[in-house]
Amino acid sequence: MAQGAGGFIPVLHAATTSRPDEIDTLIAAEAVSGALSQLGFATMIVELGRDLAELDDLTATRPLLVFNLVDAVDGDGRLAPFVPARLDALGLPYTGAGTSPWLETLSKVATKLRLAHAGLPTPGWSMDGTGLDPDTRVIVKAVWEHGSLGLDEASVMGGAAASQAIVERNLRWKTEHFAEDFIAGREFNLALLEGPGGVHVLPIAEIVFEGFGFEAAKIVGYDAKWTPDSEAYIGTPRRFGLEEDEPELALRLAGLAQACWGLFGLSSYARVDFRVDPAGEPFILEVNVNPCLSPDAGFAAAAQAAGLSYAGTIGQIVEGSLGALQASA
Repeated sequence: MAQGAGGFIPVLHAATTSRPDEIDTLIAAEAVSGALSQLGFATMIVELGRDLAELDDLTATRPLLVFNLVDAVDGDGRLAPFVPARLDALGLPYTGAGTSPWLETLSKVATKLRLAHAGLPTPGWSMDGTGLDPDTRVIVKAVWEHGSLGLDEASVMGGAAASQAIVERNLRWKTEHFAEDFIAGREFNLALLEGPGGVHVLPIAEIVFEGFGFEAAKIVGYDAKWTPDSEAYIGTPRRFGLEEDEPELALRLAGLAQACWGLFGLSSYARVDFRVDPAGEPFILEVNVNPCLSPDAGFAAAAQAAGLSYAGTIGQIVEGSLGALQASA
């Protein structure tokens, strides 16, 4: 454990107060900074502007490590990879994924292409809504955003409506959308944490859909993630225990998550989201290289289920990042 190791570890973010998902990053920055102080590190929160000039100022401080929580700059998720790229150019070590994994996973469509080429299961998709079975349900998602921006029950529709919905949502949210085959089934989040012995899959969380009608689209939309007093949030609790209840499924999901880790060259920590259809077949939805680290988020809950305190989780991220740096030196 990295406790008491000393050294300076600034916490980076570029969040605004314009949306609940952005505010959650501010909460995470405060929590991570507090945990680092508890572990004996000097720290400060650094808020980045759109030009990232604050990164240049960090070079004089010679940080032991930079804790990177940036998943959007000025609300634009497409700009997030510029942060690790600039840190690489400055020679500053940091937590989380490197520039290449960021670039390969930022677009959900690019991620799916890579998964499909590697023979890993992911739902079928269409960029413009054409070529879909008109009677099969699909879900229309943002290509670049990983916080379920704009995702709600109306995002699930018949394939015949997908093309028009993509156009409308592109205009409404000012970001690209695509259509993906909707997997009507169970949803799982797998948190991965790097340690001295390599990457470990933390206890698997299943999202339980409570109070959803038979015809309702069972999804984790924006409100389910970011609006605590909403019916969607209350009706989607997480549950642990899959490893004991369904060990074969748990092993299969863990193996696929680790395959994603290796395929995309991930490091430090990550999360892979799955749907499992009624026949028990898993499908990879997303690979998140910078999952939320606020104390009430899914990653912290999985770590707690593994017996780690919040500070212990942050300490292991630091330890894993420093260990990876030493191994590559």
